[in-house]
Amino acid sequence: MTMNLDHEELHRLLSALAESDINEFRLEGEDFCLEVKRNLGVSSDLVALTDKNTSDQIPIPVPQVKVDTPGPSTPPPSVPGSRSDLLEVTAPMVGTFYRAPAPEEPPFVDIGTRISVGQAVCILEAMKLMNELESEVNGEVIEILVENGTPVEFGQVLMRVKPV
Repeated sequence: MTMNLDHEELHRLLSALAESDINEFRLEGEDFCLEVKRNLGVSSDLVALTDKNTSDQIPIPVPQVKVDTPGPSTPPPSVPGSRSDLLEVTAPMVGTFYRAPAPEEPPFVDIGTRISVGQAVCILEAMKLMNELESEVNGEVIEILVENGTPVEFGQVLMRVKPV
């Protein structure tokens, strides 16, 4: 049996492990081995994805689970320049943001570009894989908030779009 994990499945798996009380986890496929060990008495958990073809170990960011304690209710901080008529395009994973398919090519979108559903708007590179991020709405790009080649976090706002 061949086992393939895409980035979304890997993220869901790591999130589920982060919320569980499992201290050690190992998953092997034909060409990879994923090991998660936590609560080792060090400042961070150990997660390694090993490519069996090259024996390279790829570090994987571990989703952190935050437990909120009740306290005085305060509204969340507002995002500067945020407008209620704009939709935010957010990073679905941790990675590096690229505006163009290659360094010598023009960007997918610029401010003022009209986009349609399914159109590529940027690339997020994660673990040496290039993932095109596609628009989920028809609209016009109003703001691009991330510089080309910048690392981004899961959920970080990349650009704002005015739906049309």
